[in-house]
Amino acid sequence: METKELFQKLSMLAAEIDYDIYVVGGYVRDLQLGSPGKDIDFVVIGDAMRFADYLKKNLQISNLVQYQRFGTFMMTYAGYQLEFVNARKESYEDTSRKPQTQQADLYTDLSRRDFTINTLAMDISKEKYGEIIDVYDGIRDLKHGIIRTPLQPEQTFYDDPLRMMRAVRFATRFGFQIDSKIFEAIRKENERLSIVSQERITEEFNKILMANQPSRGLHLLDETELLQVFLPEMAAMKGVEQKKNFHHKDVFYHTLEVVDNIAEQNGTLQLRLAALLHDVGKPRTKRFDQESGWTFYGHEIVGERMANAILKRMRYSNEIIQYVKKLTKLHLRPMALVDEDVTDSAIRRVMFNAGEELEDLMDLCRADITSKNPQRVERFLDNYDQVVKKMAEVEERDRIRNFQPPVNGVEIMELFNLEAGPRVGKIKKFIENAILDGQVSNEHDACVEYLMQHKEELLD
Repeated sequence: METKELFQKLSMLAAEIDYDIYVVGGYVRDLQLGSPGKDIDFVVIGDAMRFADYLKKNLQISNLVQYQRFGTFMMTYAGYQLEFVNARKESYEDTSRKPQTQQADLYTDLSRRDFTINTLAMDISKEKYGEIIDVYDGIRDLKHGIIRTPLQPEQTFYDDPLRMMRAVRFATRFGFQIDSKIFEAIRKENERLSIVSQERITEEFNKILMANQPSRGLHLLDETELLQVFLPEMAAMKGVEQKKNFHHKDVFYHTLEVVDNIAEQNGTLQLRLAALLHDVGKPRTKRFDQESGWTFYGHEIVGERMANAILKRMRYSNEIIQYVKKLTKLHLRPMALVDEDVTDSAIRRVMFNAGEELEDLMDLCRADITSKNPQRVERFLDNYDQVVKKMAEVEERDRIRNFQPPVNGVEIMELFNLEAGPRVGKIKKFIENAILDGQVSNEHDACVEYLMQHKEELLD
């Protein structure tokens, strides 16, 4: 179904019960930018719950979900995600971003929206189809690439502090500038972000990270001091110099480059998070050596622990947490495999420890090259290509990736006449290490024979 046909059908049904409806917000904004989507919001001038029942009956919709308390309903229809809400007025309490609402007219509803570019409405009635209602100069701000609020910014952000994150998100997504008054209001009200649930903050942060150029948003989060409120560990990277041969490179801006490098590869959210946090341990491990300059010994281990705490606090899933911890801990290891005399054992261990994330680990290592010297970049990339080649040779020969020792715990208990317990795990670890060190091939019979050769010492 074409969008116009959809709009005309909905408008006709609204008119049958003497209601008006308007398309509002993101769809109208994106229509002006030439990229309208399939998620469409409508304002109902009337009782949205009554309109929901009328649509359900006339369009035979079974997936319509109503939220009577908020005067909102949602449904999927003809391939579109549609949301309808009563035109409303909002009022806020100091300690909450959840508003008290009451029905209002269209213009009052538009005034409560976050930014002028989102206050646009489109008339879809038969008489005025396609007419844009632009009370707050949203089209002008779209043309000039400006993020502004329809009302006083201090009040806008005080009422709903999450809008500060949204300002950064829209500026990042569209490459817009944040109006100077808006920028200062965010800096003034940034501490109010603490009343917002962590889940909502993280949701906005994820959208910033998934932009084409995340560094723009991360930089704005730092400039507005929002970063210090919800992710102070990253703000702490700023001003931390990395000296190698007494050349300077700030950890914060290096990290922004790494995240952008991953974004250029269309990296997943979890890989972008790994890029974001791979050096998070550096501020806490920074030491100065007269010969080497600034050192960060063990920052990958400290960073792993910090990433765990940060991601738990930010309510990420355990799957994402384990992934980011792994890549943070391992991100220095592939460089150690560059030497010509590196052993197969060292290669096996990196491959085994990385497991399914090996390709992502290598992508992170390549993204971590932020030198401005093209020859140096080319040399480092060539080194990593050689490492990948070595890994492929070892994998073809030894089948190391994601392997489980060919002798399992049950068989170990039978071979050694043991009951389940820590000793079984110790023996299993012994054969795993023997395979990784190249002392025995990754084959069942060879492993059994090797275990029996060492039976006496393993039972000691």
